[in-house]
Amino acid sequence: MKNKYSKISVLLIGIILLNIIGSSIYKRFDLTEDKRYTLSKATLNIVENVKDIITITVYLKGDFPAEFKRLQTETKLHLEELKARNKNIQFRFVNPTEIAQKLIEIGLEPSQLQIQENGKLSEIMMFPWAVVSHKNKTENVSLLKDVFSNSQDQQLESSIQNLEFAFANAIHKVTSEKSKKIAVLRGNGELNDVYIADFLGKLGEYYFLAPFTLDSVAVQPQKTYEEISEFDLAIIAKPTQKFTEAEKFTLDQFIMNGGKTLWLIDNVQAELDSLMQTGETLAYPRDLGLTDLFFNYGIRINTDLITDLYSSEIPLATGNIGNQTQFNQFLWEYFPLVNSQNNHPINNNIEAVNLKFANSIDLLKNEIQKTILLQSSPLSKSIGTPSIISLRTITQKPNQDEYNKGNKPISVLLEGKFKSAYFERIKPFKISTPKENGIENKMIVISDGDIIANELSKGKPLELGLNKWTGQRYGNKEFLLNTINYLLDDSGLVNIRSKTVKIDYLNKEKAFSEATKWQLINMLFPIIILIFSGLIFNYIRKKKY
Repeated sequence: MKNKYSKISVLLIGIILLNIIGSSIYKRFDLTEDKRYTLSKATLNIVENVKDIITITVYLKGDFPAEFKRLQTETKLHLEELKARNKNIQFRFVNPTEIAQKLIEIGLEPSQLQIQENGKLSEIMMFPWAVVSHKNKTENVSLLKDVFSNSQDQQLESSIQNLEFAFANAIHKVTSEKSKKIAVLRGNGELNDVYIADFLGKLGEYYFLAPFTLDSVAVQPQKTYEEISEFDLAIIAKPTQKFTEAEKFTLDQFIMNGGKTLWLIDNVQAELDSLMQTGETLAYPRDLGLTDLFFNYGIRINTDLITDLYSSEIPLATGNIGNQTQFNQFLWEYFPLVNSQNNHPINNNIEAVNLKFANSIDLLKNEIQKTILLQSSPLSKSIGTPSIISLRTITQKPNQDEYNKGNKPISVLLEGKFKSAYFERIKPFKISTPKENGIENKMIVISDGDIIANELSKGKPLELGLNKWTGQRYGNKEFLLNTINYLLDDSGLVNIRSKTVKIDYLNKEKAFSEATKWQLINMLFPIIILIFSGLIFNYIRKKKY
């Protein structure tokens, strides 16, 4: 008896010690094939730098269909992982039913979702949102990603895939202070503020922004150069007026000294306004004076237009209903819809990007590393300019045999040590320390200025990438944010966004048609096992005794 009690005591002490050790030592093992529960290095850096309490409120509490129960579960698992890494991260799940109106008032719009259960379609309303709070800052996190032209299953997969980026991004924004400065160039006919308002508004959440005009270089070249040198990056958004040699030299030296640049260039004059008014317009080369700059850096933007059979739509008036003009949407081959090649963190997992009157880019041989980020589809071709663009071509069936010279580069990342375009040339003006060979640097060139332009509704800017006529969303904003994040090496957020998670889905039609069979199996199989086990046990018992 004494021996028995001693064994029980040792067992209890062992269990207590095991619990104490388990509570003090933390270790998780991610056995999934895609390592979905392994946080990236960038996320770990952001989470580990949280010094004060962060509260995350998730409005996903309640009963959901199986598909969205998965989103609820994955969100909880991810937040538990974050909390395990840093106890300052606290979270709670809240049922939004009783506070729905309050959530709508603060901008958390509900989503109407179609659910298929037992062969029937029904609709549910849910609030797929989380709110991250830190001191006096709050950030809304959308948990249900809007993916254009994808099925609900694909939308859910993309949403789960996006969880790590969404929360890391929000935590980064509420805990960090802005440090890097971006110059938005003015003075050469660039896009007006109202057309880039949405993108700059989003960009302003991360960086300091300021307009910068190169005009003063004509009278104060040294001062202008010194002022632009204070910025980390310059955005040149669809200039329409030629750059002077002094302006080009200022940008060249900015690049030689490590300044990052995002070039959004239209090398052909082709505007939608004149086309819509008369039904046709003349497309002709636009001389911006930048050819020698780009040639020296390793690319050439051609004076052509890309037409692509995989394209977005253009709204055209087709009649009247009463006093209201009736508009219909028509595929327009001059508006290429470019799918991601997933060959770089910038374009990985990006929705289709919508372009307008894009030009092709030639890659030239030099020591600069070049990565094509966007290119036309295989069913595309280029048209030389000058040429007439007419809306009549919408009614004509395209000859697919002509569209066989596709995959034209439209956006290129250049990385390396650039050589000055004014190498061994007379400089337009004197500066104290001109450089003819630059330090390690990178730039991105996109041969479409309209990629950054948001549409307007009643004179007010809409979200970049949103088609106001169809409600379709494109990946323009996400792609451009990735370009800025990558150029400025910002916290590795671009790498988090490109993480891929593979999710297996239930075949709903097969599950519905075979429901009775599997119900019977689930009911009878355990009973059969019990009966079989009982017979075996009874046989062994009889044989033994």
